[in-house]
Amino acid sequence: MDSPIARPNVGQSAFKLSMRQLAGAVSVITVGEDDDRTGFTATSVSSLSADAPSVIVSVNRASSSWPAVEKYRRFCVNVLASDQEHVAQSFAGFGGRRGAERYADAHWYSLSTGTAALKDALTVLDCELETVLNHHSHAILIGRVCAIQTREDIEPLLYWRGGYRRLSGEVTSRP
Repeated sequence: MDSPIARPNVGQSAFKLSMRQLAGAVSVITVGEDDDRTGFTATSVSSLSADAPSVIVSVNRASSSWPAVEKYRRFCVNVLASDQEHVAQSFAGFGGRRGAERYADAHWYSLSTGTAALKDALTVLDCELETVLNHHSHAILIGRVCAIQTREDIEPLLYWRGGYRRLSGEVTSRP
């Protein structure tokens, strides 16, 4: 019988520092209705499949948004434009904003599911929750994309090394 492979003990702070090296788009995930609306800022959003358009979003189950995701089973991924840092901060809870208060200072509309979509976002993916995978402290949400709104004339807001960033410079090549 093979002996088990020794695995180093990786601490949370080292892991978080390592993950901050990944530059990523900043999204606000909206969920709920009317005064029962809430949401969170996320950089853990990824496409899953184009065959059945779907995305993956990770959410901490200790967050105030998790019960709303379970209740409503739909959410909207709002990928932020470079001038929407204030929206990211609001949905991250800066200034003590909670629940529906996070929607102040931005303009919202709805696509197909009735979940709030951010006007002037880089792109909006309106989703119905298909699957939840629980892994330690987080839930991995798989959402079936029901509607999309995209703008191509703006730049994204990025998060890298613990801060918000914007693109600078021109595209030199495309794959």
